[in-house]
Amino acid sequence: MALRRNFYKTVTVAAAVAASAVLSLPAAATEISGGTVKIGVLNDQSGPYVDLAGPGSVLAAQMAVDDFGGEVLGAPIEILSADHQNKPDVGSSIVRRWFDADGVDAVADVPTSSVALAVQELVRSSNKVFLISGAASETLTGTACSPNSIQTADDTYALTHGTVEAAVSAGAKKWFFITADYSFGHTIENAARTIIEANGGEVVGSVSHPQNTTDFAQYILQAQASGAQAIGLANAGNDTVGTILQAAEFGVVDGGQQLVGMIMFSSDIKSLGLEAAQGLLLTEGFYWGMSPEAQKFSDRFIEQFKLMPTREQATTYATVTHYLKAIQAAGTDDSEAVMAKMKEMPVTYFGQTGTIREDGRFLHDLTLYEVKSPKDSKNEWDFYNKVADIPADVAFKPMSEGGCPFISK
Repeated sequence: MALRRNFYKTVTVAAAVAASAVLSLPAAATEISGGTVKIGVLNDQSGPYVDLAGPGSVLAAQMAVDDFGGEVLGAPIEILSADHQNKPDVGSSIVRRWFDADGVDAVADVPTSSVALAVQELVRSSNKVFLISGAASETLTGTACSPNSIQTADDTYALTHGTVEAAVSAGAKKWFFITADYSFGHTIENAARTIIEANGGEVVGSVSHPQNTTDFAQYILQAQASGAQAIGLANAGNDTVGTILQAAEFGVVDGGQQLVGMIMFSSDIKSLGLEAAQGLLLTEGFYWGMSPEAQKFSDRFIEQFKLMPTREQATTYATVTHYLKAIQAAGTDDSEAVMAKMKEMPVTYFGQTGTIREDGRFLHDLTLYEVKSPKDSKNEWDFYNKVADIPADVAFKPMSEGGCPFISK
C-alpha cells in the first residue's frame, strides 16, 4: 500500500518546455497553448478512495499518453497530479494554481462529487476542459452541467438503476439507507428512492454518516431495527467496505437483511474478500474480464501497478485518450474546439463504442453482476458472475429529464 500511495505525485512525459524552446517546435505545435498539453489528474491519494482512484488513475493517464506517442500536434504531453484530500477548498486551490501558474489545459478524474462540483465552476470560468472520469453525481451533467465538461464516470443514476431494480424484483420491498453525508451520497440515495418507489417498494428510513468514518455501529443498529428487507449503502470506497465488514460482525445478513452496494468497485471486493462479499449485486461499466480489449489493458496495468484496474482507473485511461484524439482532430487545444470534437467523435471504450451527449454525459452499456463465492472463483481477480446487460439507453437518465440549463429546448 505504501508503495502505491507514494507513486509519483507528478508524472511527466517530457520536461517543461522553456519559452525559447517553444520557438523551435514544429509548426503544428503553435496551435498548442504554451507549447505543451498539460493534464492535471486530481484525486484522493491518501483517504477512502485511494484504492479506486489515487496513484492508479495517475498511472492510467500516463499509459494513455504513452500509447499516444507522448505528443500531440508536435507538442509534448505532460501529466501532473495532486491529492484533493476530499475537500472542495483544497481541490479548488490546486486547480487555481494549475490554471494560473502551471498552464494546465484539462483536469481529469476527481472522485468526490463535492470537490468535482467546485472544480467544475473553476473550469467553466477559466474556459478549460474538465474530464470527469471519477465523480459520479448525476448533477454534474444535470442541473450543474457545464459546456466545458464531459462525464465519463458512470453516474449515480446508472449505477443504482440495474442494481436496485434487480433487488426489488427479487422481493426487497422495504429499504433503509446508510448514506455518506455529502452531495454524492444524498444524490445516490435519492436516485435509488425513485427507482424503489416506481417499482412498488418503500424507504422506511435512512441515516447519514461523515465521509471516511471508521465506526458504523450506530448506523447498522438503526438499519437492523428498521425492519427493512434491504439496506442500501449510498457510500463508496473504504466507507462501503467498512460498512459491510461491520454489518457482518452484527449478523445483518444472517438475520435476514440484504446488503445492496450502490457504488462498488473491484478494489472494494478485493478488500472485502469473496467470503464477505459473495452474493452482492452491483453494476459495473468496466471489468477486466468483460472483453479482450479490457483484458489486454488490465494485463498491462497490473504488470506495472500489481493490482487490477478499477472502473475509475480504466475510465481515466479511456477519457484521456479520447481528449488527445480530439485535440489531434481539432488541430488545436482550444477548449471550445476540443469539446466539440469530443462530442462529435465516437468514444472507444474497451471493446465498446460509446457517444457523448450534448450535456456531456458519456453513454455506453453497463452490466449487472453478482459477486462469486470463493469456491466458484478461478483466480484472485475472478470476482463476478454476469447477471444481465443494461443497454445505454436504459442505464442513463434521459437528457430531457436531467435539467441541464445550457441544452437548447
